[in-house]
Amino acid sequence: MTSPSRQKKGAFAFRPSLARLVTTKRLLARIVLFFEQLLPPLMPVLSVIAFYLSASWFGLFRSVPDWLRILLLIAFAAAFLVSLLPFRTLRWPRIAEADRMLEERNGLPHQPVTVQEDEPAFDTPFGRALWREHQTRMAEKIAALDAGLPRPDIAVHDRFALRAIPALLLVTAFGYSLSINGGSIRDALQAAPEQVVSDPAVRIDAWVTPPSYTGRAPVYLTADGSEQAPIGIPQFSSLTVRVSGGKTAEKVVYRKANGEAQDIAVQADTKPQQTAASGSEQQTAAPASQALVAQTHMMKLQENGALEVNGRRWSFDVLPDKAPEIAFNGLPKPSVNGALEIGFTVKDDYGVQEAHAEIVPVETDPTATPLYPLPEYRLDVPRRNARDAKGVTSRNLTEHPLAGKRVRITLVAKDAAGQTGRSPPHEMVLPSRPFNEPLAAAVAEERQVFALDTRKMPQAIALNEALTIRPEETIPKLTNYLLLESALTRMKLAKGEDALKDTAQYLWEIALGMEDGDLSLAERKLREAQQKLADALDRNAPDAEIKKLMDELRKAMQDYMTELAERMQNAPMQPNQNAQNILRQQDLERMMDQIENLARSGNRDAAQQMLSELQRMMNNLQAGRPQRGQQGQENSEARKQIDKLGEILRDQQKLMEQTFRLDQQLRDRMQRGETDMGENDPLLDEMNPGENGEPQDQQQGQQGKEGQQPSDQMTAEQLREALKQLRAQQDALGKQLGELQKSLGEMGMKPGPGFGQAKREMEGAGRELGQGRGQPAVEGQGRALEALRQGARDMMNQMMQAQQGQQGQGPNGQVGQGDQNGRDPLGRPRRTQGPEFGDNVKVPDEIDVQRAREILDAIREKLGNNPPQEMERRYLERLLDIQ
Repeated sequence: MTSPSRQKKGAFAFRPSLARLVTTKRLLARIVLFFEQLLPPLMPVLSVIAFYLSASWFGLFRSVPDWLRILLLIAFAAAFLVSLLPFRTLRWPRIAEADRMLEERNGLPHQPVTVQEDEPAFDTPFGRALWREHQTRMAEKIAALDAGLPRPDIAVHDRFALRAIPALLLVTAFGYSLSINGGSIRDALQAAPEQVVSDPAVRIDAWVTPPSYTGRAPVYLTADGSEQAPIGIPQFSSLTVRVSGGKTAEKVVYRKANGEAQDIAVQADTKPQQTAASGSEQQTAAPASQALVAQTHMMKLQENGALEVNGRRWSFDVLPDKAPEIAFNGLPKPSVNGALEIGFTVKDDYGVQEAHAEIVPVETDPTATPLYPLPEYRLDVPRRNARDAKGVTSRNLTEHPLAGKRVRITLVAKDAAGQTGRSPPHEMVLPSRPFNEPLAAAVAEERQVFALDTRKMPQAIALNEALTIRPEETIPKLTNYLLLESALTRMKLAKGEDALKDTAQYLWEIALGMEDGDLSLAERKLREAQQKLADALDRNAPDAEIKKLMDELRKAMQDYMTELAERMQNAPMQPNQNAQNILRQQDLERMMDQIENLARSGNRDAAQQMLSELQRMMNNLQAGRPQRGQQGQENSEARKQIDKLGEILRDQQKLMEQTFRLDQQLRDRMQRGETDMGENDPLLDEMNPGENGEPQDQQQGQQGKEGQQPSDQMTAEQLREALKQLRAQQDALGKQLGELQKSLGEMGMKPGPGFGQAKREMEGAGRELGQGRGQPAVEGQGRALEALRQGARDMMNQMMQAQQGQQGQGPNGQVGQGDQNGRDPLGRPRRTQGPEFGDNVKVPDEIDVQRAREILDAIREKLGNNPPQEMERRYLERLLDIQ
């Protein structure tokens, strides 16, 4: 007899682990038995769902009338409910059924699971002992029980395998749904779309042209409109649809995301032009004309939507063009001569087109009639990398009447789409020209009074008359007195706007003449020449115009420096003036030569940046006037170490170029298989050091006359030996760097990790040179140069931190000459942070400019040889058109 409700009988009573194992196996067996009951009635439900999905994906619901669609939907719902009826007979399997399934599927004889719950038929001591022994032996077979997977035996319920039909339909329908005519599972719940008849005789060519400032290529739309996902395009892109063929004019519609439909009109120049004729002839010719003439439809895409034409549809996802962002990079500050210097950062998704500073007075009189408009301040935005850039612009606004007044400055950036971005405003006193002569300052004040409000001309006349009350005491020069009297006459006679402007300009020239004499006129001509060159670089002027403007700039610079030199002849020499604070003529010549070379080589952006640096230098020029707040001379020993570091950098750069040249020639010899090119080895003789440890130069003159490099006739083995001989120079540079580190330590400075890294790279490059391997040596020398630059930056940071406690401030809170954001008093990068370290002035060095020029010459030469391939010729022409 069986007692399933009892627990822990037989062997389970003294083996609890076995009881827990059998309980788990029974639960799994009951779950398997439940799924065996569930799967057969589930097949009709899945078949109904498969038929519904197949009908939806095949587009059945969207192709039938609404009444039939609703009827089909009701039929599928009823079939689904009927298929759920067999689930009423489902029940949870009993323990006895689970035990029987475990015993049958595991092939266990004598029912080892069931026997644990049974009791002997005859309850005698011998029978009970015998039954317990039998239970113990059967329990040993229970440990390996396995419920297995469900065996629903669906084939018994579906002997004709009809279940494969919905499965095949489902797979086929899913593949069809990916086509242009495929349906959706939502079609049964919504009305069928309006059927559009497509005319096969109509040809449609459609494409989207993004704005030129995005730099993206046009997107051509497929002829059948098979794009499934929306096409991402920039905002303000131009959509062009060209329709040809057919008998009537095709309607082109752009349907917006909100459902609003907009007809795209035909371009005026593509409409068919019909000549005057009789009524019958005109009616006959009109359809034929429309059939033969292609019509072009165009519009600007500004929001998401879809293009619909001739039964075809293209969806667009319009990517919005965000407005530019601009902000101050530090606070605006005045330069030495009163120019306003503004640092800024700009950001835009496609690049900033132009930026300027909007300067308005804080206190305004609505009834005032100013003589001049608000000042214009254009910011120099880098043309390259204008999507996320920063820059500094210096403009001289001292001539404007608002100079010296409190103004509100707002930066405004504009992108190519016409969108603008504005920065938070900043209030400050607009820098004015510092006048050391009181009389010149008074004349400038007269001009400012009536220039801000022409109604105050009587007040300006009264100020002028006050200056000439006792001229023998206040005006020592007769010339200045006569100028004031003539200005007074002009002020009294000035009536119109032009006359008032001429009078204001005349007063300003008088003030500048009293202050600086002819120097102010030369300075104005210099600013005009700089502005003309900057405008030419901005609009990509031809090389001839650039050369002409550079000549004008050189002449204006020469005149200004001549006037400045004459002025400084009578100026007392300042005791705290050092070489770092002096602007030399060769410095200006070198910068102007670099500007011209960069412009000619096509790097107009770098040329414009260097021109901006030149303008900042001239704005910060001291003009021979003693400045307060200047500090003492710099430490001469530190200056010496800085110069020594610069020499190490230059020598390392030259050595790397020489190593690279020899390695390239060695590779050419090895590729051509040329091993014996000559017996002489002139380069080896040149590389042999003389008594002073430097290479001999006796053969360079002769070789220069021959017009070729000494290594051109060397064999591969000789080139390898030449590489080995460069090790001595590399080791010497490493030794000099070690001495520099020692000297810096004696000065109380801690050499940065860059110097240590550079020395290790130099030693590694020396070992590679000793083995005649050029490429690894060049790589090590390049890393040594970068480490040297990093060490130089660390050294300068330490020097600047050491000098911060010694730097004072000038009048009006202006920083003294010793601390101008790492620049000297002229606004130049300090010599220890200049181009020789390659970090502050972001322009190519001489070797980069030379290489760019050689590449352009090679392209011109190849184009001059008339390439036979048309594609190659056009490619070369496009390269030369790059600015």
